[in-house]
Amino acid sequence: MGTKIRVNGTRDDYFAHQGIEYVTSISKVSSNDGGEDDGGTYTGSYYQGAEGLSGYALKQSLHDIIDDHTELSYSNVWDALRHTDEDPSNSNNVLLLYSGKSYSKYDNGGYVDDWNREHVWAKSHGDFGTSMGAGTDIHHLRPTDVTVNSARGNLDFDEGGSAFYEAPGTYYDGDSWEPRDAVKGDVARMIFYMDVRYEGDQGELDLEIADYVGTSGPYLGKLSVLKQWHAQDPVDDFERNRNEVIFNDYQGNRNPFIDHPEYVEQIW
Repeated sequence: MGTKIRVNGTRDDYFAHQGIEYVTSISKVSSNDGGEDDGGTYTGSYYQGAEGLSGYALKQSLHDIIDDHTELSYSNVWDALRHTDEDPSNSNNVLLLYSGKSYSKYDNGGYVDDWNREHVWAKSHGDFGTSMGAGTDIHHLRPTDVTVNSARGNLDFDEGGSAFYEAPGTYYDGDSWEPRDAVKGDVARMIFYMDVRYEGDQGELDLEIADYVGTSGPYLGKLSVLKQWHAQDPVDDFERNRNEVIFNDYQGNRNPFIDHPEYVEQIW
């Protein structure tokens, strides 16, 4: 019990999860092999199919790896976020994305002082609403204050504007939203995930990151700024833990840009 092993063989889908159909070998691995190495990069075989690729080929390979995840209902997202976004310093609370405040897990709903379910890739950018799939994908759904969520609306991501008093360090104007420095990279990596996860196959949406603001349809901006934020705010332990919880307990897929930050430059 507790020993990590590596299973090699032919990968295949099994109830929407990738698994090993024909096992060729089973071996014991060291404590950090198959997980995160000392630099925080996920080193397991999950991304084996993407090794050595770049550009469109890498993007397509990652899509194939993270596609067909287990989908939640929108009502089940409440409980999932209580787990994924739990405050490490207070297990009774969740951390709100934009303000950084710690709120009771059960002070959720639609009232002014509640927290609710923010779609970081705004749901009107693709018109997916709260339907299962993009509308309930918790890799980009985060707890936020109701008022802050409303102020962000469906704005693109860019820098500048007026300070928003309920979320210190946040700025906004008529066409863009700039989150606080501590979560700039988090936001960028969620947007990169959505672009790769939803590629238009099997009747799903084809979401695309644009390098401008004022977007409409299935586009969201701004790519050049998101890349800056990704570099400026590296992956932290909260993101890594969130990725593990989503993978192990809910959706069965991972955010590649948390596990391998270098993929951003290799694709875009």
